[in-house]
Amino acid sequence: MPDVTQYFPISNPTLIFFVVLCIILFAPIIMGKLRIPHIVGMVLAGVIVGEYGLNILERDDSFELFGKVGMYYIMFLAGLEMDMESMRKSKNHFIIFGLLTALVPFVITYFIALWLMGYTHPAAFLLGCIMASNTLVAYPIVCRYGLQQHPASALSVGSTMIALTISLTAIAALAAKFTGGGGVGFWLVFIMKITVFCLVLILLIPRATRWFLHRYSDAVMQFIFVLAVMFLSAAMAELANLEGILGAFLSGLILNRYIPSLSPLMNRIEFIGNALFIPYFLIGVGMLINMHVLFQGGSIVWVVLFMVFVGTFGKALAAYLACLQFRLPLSSGHLMCGLTTAHAAGAIAMVMVGMRLETAPGVFLVNDEMLNGVVIMILFTCIISSVITERASKHIVLSDSARPNTSKSQDDEKILIPVKYPELAEGLLNVAVMMRNAKLNRGLVALNIVYDDHNRQENQERGRQLLDNLVKIASGYDVRMQTQVRIAANIANGIKHAFKEYDASEIIMGLHIHKEISPKFWGEFAQSLYNGLNRQIIFVRLKQPLNTLRCIKVAVPSRAEFEAGFIRWLERLLRLAGNLDCRILFYARHDCNELIADYVRALHPSVRSEYETMEHWNELPHLASHMNDDHLMVFVTSRKGNISYKTAFEKLPKEIEHFYAGKSLMIVFPDQLGDRMDAMTFAEPQHQEEKSAYQGMMEWFRKWKRKWKKISKHI
Repeated sequence: MPDVTQYFPISNPTLIFFVVLCIILFAPIIMGKLRIPHIVGMVLAGVIVGEYGLNILERDDSFELFGKVGMYYIMFLAGLEMDMESMRKSKNHFIIFGLLTALVPFVITYFIALWLMGYTHPAAFLLGCIMASNTLVAYPIVCRYGLQQHPASALSVGSTMIALTISLTAIAALAAKFTGGGGVGFWLVFIMKITVFCLVLILLIPRATRWFLHRYSDAVMQFIFVLAVMFLSAAMAELANLEGILGAFLSGLILNRYIPSLSPLMNRIEFIGNALFIPYFLIGVGMLINMHVLFQGGSIVWVVLFMVFVGTFGKALAAYLACLQFRLPLSSGHLMCGLTTAHAAGAIAMVMVGMRLETAPGVFLVNDEMLNGVVIMILFTCIISSVITERASKHIVLSDSARPNTSKSQDDEKILIPVKYPELAEGLLNVAVMMRNAKLNRGLVALNIVYDDHNRQENQERGRQLLDNLVKIASGYDVRMQTQVRIAANIANGIKHAFKEYDASEIIMGLHIHKEISPKFWGEFAQSLYNGLNRQIIFVRLKQPLNTLRCIKVAVPSRAEFEAGFIRWLERLLRLAGNLDCRILFYARHDCNELIADYVRALHPSVRSEYETMEHWNELPHLASHMNDDHLMVFVTSRKGNISYKTAFEKLPKEIEHFYAGKSLMIVFPDQLGDRMDAMTFAEPQHQEEKSAYQGMMEWFRKWKRKWKKISKHI
């Protein structure tokens, strides 16, 4: 056999970039199957392809360049996404919490490393600085729950800047000691450099930014300008004997007010960073891990356990002490703990500094054991941080009992109707007309997406004919309708872009029915659509004319009343029931039914509503036994990560196919907080699988178990 090892590691820059792009492409797909955070997958991929793994790639200069850009990008985006107004309101509190979250982990780590782990004073000091810093990896979770203005979020954001500044200043002093500085003269020069650095950032960058953005509107020029500001700030921070990540972080804070979170410029910044630079950085981090050290003995296990413990316990202790000091509820302490627990960019930067400091000729302050311990600690703390933040955010939203305002419904109504099949189009239009608010007298938007292939012109003509027919039907209702035939390479992306262009409020579309096109329940693109869009989507399957329905049955999950889109879907269903003059029956928990009844009495007293208690979502098969052909079954669901989401939703497609075959139904995905359409963060999955790998394995096991039982009986 030919010896293929001679071709590895790959040193050709083109092939290196190709392999890295393949990792960035396929890692989210594999991690989505395994339900593992993508940040973990990127680092693990780096371990596999790196020098200490399978030795597929050589860690060339591109990893140094793109890795550094990615590290800056993480901190820059954190600064851009911060709520500056909340920071100003809580400035005294976040200074106290910032000191606590930096000093408490530092002290605990320093003395434990010194006394129990046997580290030298410089090594213990370095490790203490690493544990004192943190990265806001879990901040997008807070945004998804709409808690950006919550006091705990503001405190955590402000403390991050203070803790990072303290840590990097201490690291600069440590590096100066090893390079022969550290005296009074050093500190005077150091303070002068920091003063000049801060003055330039505060006085020069805002003026230059206002002038440039006002004078030049070209998208490429604005993006290049922002990157130039970020790198200028990072370079100036390095000149001031600080790490570049602090300069990138501060430049993000300064540009915060000039780059709105929903602006096209912000979308471009996030896209480039999360698509290329940040994954490159994470893969490069994984390539630094020496796999051989992990299996040489048990010492590395104790090092990892020690780092994970002190990195988590120190931050948690600081968070709960601050919570007690500020007299905040315990749930706020959980949120503060979750947000400040993760270690990522700052830890990597500081451990890299330690790798350059020689304690003796050829002996560096950070050895392979500490490096691997820190990198593995980063993985564990990011996971712990995400889990704690998720649970704390959900608990805060529930405990606040912030029920929606029932005094009036949303007035931003503009319904988008994507249509493709003529047999479904008229039914969807009828549903939209029945659900719209006639008092607002707003039109509907009908959309036909055409694949950009060799049949494009033929399909465009068919789409125009279909939409023209819908316009005629809508004119019979005296309803205005806008239409568009749109060409796209991806159907889901085409719908999302049209949704944004028309400033729509919700989508009503047909449920997939053509098994010969796609055997999956959701079809080709529906799952990508509801996972990528944060607004209400209603999937409809009508087995008989809408005006023949006699009863609408609505299955409502627990905690649905706490969702942001609760009122919107409730209002739409009540309008539908009122216009059809049919009964509507809600299956929900007692407290949710009471809230719905109050809303109906206040705004829709003429609707014939009934209520039955449904404690658990697994009662859906029982409800199917009471379904008639002239009934419409509505399933109110939720996207993964929201308050009312439950794992039982993953079984919904099978339950519908088995128990509700041949019945008319709707599936509602309500509005959610946050912006999922354009926002991309590495803390949030970019890819969701309809069925996890674990489910597939269990189904395979059950299948062979049944076969074995049959064989055993014959034997």
